[in-house]
Amino acid sequence: MNTGALDDLWLDQMPRDWKSSRIRNVATLSPNYSQTPPASDELCTVVPMEAISVDGLIEATEQQPREEISTGLPLFEKGDVLFAKITPCMENGKGAFVRQLPTRYAFGSTEFHVLRAGNKVDGQFLYYATFNPVYRAYAAENMVGAAGQKRVSSRFLKDTRLFLPPLPEQQRIAAYLDASCASIDAAVAAKCQQLETLDALRKSIIQRAVTRGISEGVKLESTGNAWMAQIPRGWKVVCLKRIAEIQGGLTLGKQYEGPLIERPYLRVGNVQDGHLDLADVSLIELPASVAKGVELRPGDVLMTEGGDLDKLGRGYLWKGEIPGCLHQNHIFAVRCFLHKLKPMFLAYLTASKYGRDYFEATGKKTTNLACTNATKVGEFPIPLPRLTEQEAICAYLEGKLSEVKGIVSSIEYQIATLTAYRKSLIHECVTGQRRVTEADINRVKTHG
Repeated sequence: MNTGALDDLWLDQMPRDWKSSRIRNVATLSPNYSQTPPASDELCTVVPMEAISVDGLIEATEQQPREEISTGLPLFEKGDVLFAKITPCMENGKGAFVRQLPTRYAFGSTEFHVLRAGNKVDGQFLYYATFNPVYRAYAAENMVGAAGQKRVSSRFLKDTRLFLPPLPEQQRIAAYLDASCASIDAAVAAKCQQLETLDALRKSIIQRAVTRGISEGVKLESTGNAWMAQIPRGWKVVCLKRIAEIQGGLTLGKQYEGPLIERPYLRVGNVQDGHLDLADVSLIELPASVAKGVELRPGDVLMTEGGDLDKLGRGYLWKGEIPGCLHQNHIFAVRCFLHKLKPMFLAYLTASKYGRDYFEATGKKTTNLACTNATKVGEFPIPLPRLTEQEAICAYLEGKLSEVKGIVSSIEYQIATLTAYRKSLIHECVTGQRRVTEADINRVKTHG
């Protein structure tokens, strides 16, 4: 593969005092032991793909005797660079500079390329050069293999062109990026903590409103119900099946005869926590008579049957976003009796801690998954105020949660801005568009 012309698509002009080279000229791909090989009982670190973060962190906690480690896993040591070669890990930035290891040697996933820097390149600089998001996007365009299993080839990685400043400047750039990225990552982590706090606030607002109402000084009375021991005076506890119809969904895989029509249908993955993901909606061919029995109507509350434990009974209001849409059998469509139960009130109730606790406690659990059924959904005890109070609660929650959502959107924008700046900073530094001095390093370390 002649990559010379393509390199110009992601590399701009080089500073005059830098040199152009390729990875194969300055580093070893798939290196061997630098010291004596380990004895059969010597502990070595094992690092699967999931132990590497997209920010270059390694969770090096698993150790095994060398004789128990599968043959064929790539070897690496302290000072080496890891580069995830398979999609989507490569595009996401998975890789690391190996700063420390608890053992002499480590073995990683077969989906890692391992690079060992020679005497012309600093290992940390090499990591940032291969992490560079602009380079990773270029590498993604040149992956080989079948869809879903595409990889960056060894040849492509070795032929990657680098702009190399003198070694002391490489080390300055690496130190500057270490400090800058740490500062940015700390800011992002703080903002993610703010999002968690806001999510907890959102849940507490919902919980308080749907189980205690929105009036001050509400008086409670006992119910005798184990799930909802107390409710505001004037409310009732009613099983969902008494105030709503629960419609089962479409069983996939059936063979039909006769005339068929094509309809969109929702899968569990389309019903997310607090929103619908309608970017990828499947289609199915079936008789019109079958479709009629599993067609969604505006006002239906979609409730998921299974998946991860926290997905059980997860509800969201269907507003008729896709005309003629159906739902599969792992989603229940709950059709409220509108003179007794507001659909939005039910949707909020399923999102509350009370709703989550009920479905998690009553769901049938296996090792990694859990599921509920129509019976458990029908027995869900609803703390039921009068219809006018349900409407007031929904209006109150819409206003309060809109305020929270506005703050969340602002913080998410700030995170996206910081993340984009981190990426552009790395690209500018490793390609010479931004020159780094000792003063820059001191400034970042002092002020962040």
